[in-house]
Amino acid sequence: MIVSLVAVLLIGAIAWAGAAAGFQTLLGVALPLFAAAVFIGGIIWRITCWWAKSPVPFAIPTTAGQERSLDWIKPNRLDTPMSNAAVIGRMILEVLLFRSLFRNTSAEVSPVGPRATYFSSKWLWFFALTFHYCFLVIFIRHFRFFIEPIPVCLTWLEFVDGLMQIGVPRLFMTDVLVVVALLFLFGRRLANAKVRYISLANDYFPLFLLLGLVGTGICMRYFDKVDVAQAKVFIMGLVTFTPQSTVGLNPLFFTHLVFLSVLLMYFPFSKLMHMGGIFMSPTRNMRCNTREERHVNPWNNPNAPYRTYAEYEDDFRDLMAEAGLPLEKQPEDVEPAPSAPSK
Repeated sequence: MIVSLVAVLLIGAIAWAGAAAGFQTLLGVALPLFAAAVFIGGIIWRITCWWAKSPVPFAIPTTAGQERSLDWIKPNRLDTPMSNAAVIGRMILEVLLFRSLFRNTSAEVSPVGPRATYFSSKWLWFFALTFHYCFLVIFIRHFRFFIEPIPVCLTWLEFVDGLMQIGVPRLFMTDVLVVVALLFLFGRRLANAKVRYISLANDYFPLFLLLGLVGTGICMRYFDKVDVAQAKVFIMGLVTFTPQSTVGLNPLFFTHLVFLSVLLMYFPFSKLMHMGGIFMSPTRNMRCNTREERHVNPWNNPNAPYRTYAEYEDDFRDLMAEAGLPLEKQPEDVEPAPSAPSK
């Protein structure tokens, strides 16, 4: 955690110092364009050279309900989809509502017994959903810097987001909620001993990076305000590959831009790529029809010799019995093999 925090603080400090020292063109033009190229190239590489070349096994979809079986047994069509339409339905619920995370449970060892107790845990689902949708709204709101004239839909989105009419400029609800959600996701890794034990630097780094990105954006809007008109001219020049002057833009703007550039470069090679990986996961995009069809592993060698369980048990029966493993035949029930005839 400390390493990730120090890394993000160093990135911010270097960006601020570089902008103040006159390296605005490097930080505001060269780095974002390079980051965009790495982002696009990294995603293409991840899909074509990683996922597309990974062997797809026979059906291994995750199931959380009754598969279609006998006519009088009601199947669960979304948790165990038997058709392509049902797979699409489950995928839509997974992508838009995080349905599998909604089913999340927590386990604790009760001091009475002791025994394991399981209970529903919806907080992770709620704050994860809050973060993703708030970040999406913030991302869409930023299109006002790329488009001229501004579409009516963006104007209405900003109106709804700032409906509470708090402060000048208006406080956007998503700005507050996204920070609260990120702080919850960070605090969960500290407060939960099991999650803290398995958390690595690459779990904390994106959280700190997103907090830095969101924090600098909030500071530019409400505290150390940037010239919005000049920022729009600069950004529209950047996306049209006609860089404009950086005069009038404070170092905080370039710090925000550097955080965004680092996030873009980090994204394709990190756990954040689960955003695209969910669509290519065989546990999600396959039908649960293993009772209707026999799925054979596509890379099995049809001529390879195989052993039955009976043959396996014959070879290791004594060792399995000594280890207390269940056996179909006990050693005393097996007739001794006939001895070889003497010459």
